[in-house]
Formats: sequence, structure tokens, C-alpha cells
Amino acid sequence: MPRPRHAAPADPAPAGHAPADHPPAGRPRITSPRRWAVVPAAVAPVAMIGGWLLAEAVAPGFDPVRRTISELATADVPHPGVMTAGLLVTGVAHVVTASGLVGLPRTGRLGLALGGVATAAVGLLPLDRAPHAHGIAAGVAFGALALWPAASVRRDGPSPLRPAVLAPATAVLLGLLGWFVAEAVRAGLAEGLAERAVAGAESLAPLVLVVALLSRRRAESSLRLGAAGGLRG
Repeated sequence: MPRPRHAAPADPAPAGHAPADHPPAGRPRITSPRRWAVVPAAVAPVAMIGGWLLAEAVAPGFDPVRRTISELATADVPHPGVMTAGLLVTGVAHVVTASGLVGLPRTGRLGLALGGVATAAVGLLPLDRAPHAHGIAAGVAFGALALWPAASVRRDGPSPLRPAVLAPATAVLLGLLGWFVAEAVRAGLAEGLAERAVAGAESLAPLVLVVALLSRRRAESSLRLGAAGGLRG
């Protein structure tokens, strides 16, 4: 009788390599943004904070503690285009930053992008011309930009994306947003100050995360190079 044929065993994967679609066992998946993402991430706070500072500088008598950022983009001030431009640039910068945050959960990136689009809409819908639409856009922008860090949590990711980091960050942003809402509801004397606190923090948050992730990648690359050099030595 002819002997049964047996299929030849598959060639084992080369030592030190894992299949292309699976990371090596025990090694966390590295999550890092594109290097260029730091540029729009830095532009956002410059445009937002610099925008309101410049708009206030060319609006004599404007009280930044009591009056809101939105009022700097109305006909009540001499140069409303300054703050309008600041809001538009900030919004676009957030959208571009979101596109460069490769490896983050999609919900987090979409949240940042939504916040950017809504921020641009705030600039395009002035408070004195479209108050209802302006209010909706502002609410979406503030909410999305406060919650996107929580939606970016990755338990198996690098430390900047762990819950221990992003949960407190989200809590701080929500706390500042709550302060602003409370001031706005009761027409408080510090409504403008509260709005600047939350808007400034939300504009800085993407930059902080991008820098943290890029710094971690740089540190890991240095460690790998050092280990490789030690083995060769």
C-alpha cells in the first residue's frame, strides 16, 4: 500500500520576528502621533489665547473678566475680525491635529475634530447675528474639547494614554467648563475669566498630549539604540 503523504511543516518565523499582523507577545502596541502634528497642536493655543489678547488690546475699555470671548467677535468692538480669525485658525488647527494623532482611538480623534469644526463655527456665527446657532456651536465645541481626552484612553497604550493620566485631565477640563456654565447661568462677575480658563486649557490639551507621546517615542528609541549598541559592544 502507498504510504500516506504528510504536508510539509510551515517554515517557522525568523527568530525575533512576529507575524506582520500581530505585535510580539507581551510588548504593548506603541501609539505615537505624526511628528508634524506638533505644529497645528501649537498653533491652536497661540491662535486662541493670542487672538483674545490681541482683540482686547485693540478694544479699549473691554473688560475680559466679565465679558466673553464671543463678544470680541461682534460689532460691539472696533475690530471683530481679530477674534473671528483666532477662532477659525484654532478650529482648523484642531482638525489637522486630530488627523495626525495616529494610533489613538477613533472616538478620541473624532471628538477633537468635532471640537475643531464647532470652534470654527463659533467664529462664523457671531453672537450678535446668530445668537441661537452661536450658542449651539459653542456648546458642542466646549463639550467635545472637554471629553475627547477621555475618549482617547488606551489601557494597553503608552502612559500618556492610560486612564490614570487622561481621566484626571478630563476631570479638570469638565471642572473648568462647569465653572464657566455656572457663571454664565447666573451672569456672574467672572464669566469672561471662567470662559478664558476653559478655552485656554482646551486649546492647550492637544499640544500637551502630542508632546508627551513624541517625547516617549524619542525616549524609547534612545533606549533601543543604547541596548543595540551594548549588544554589539
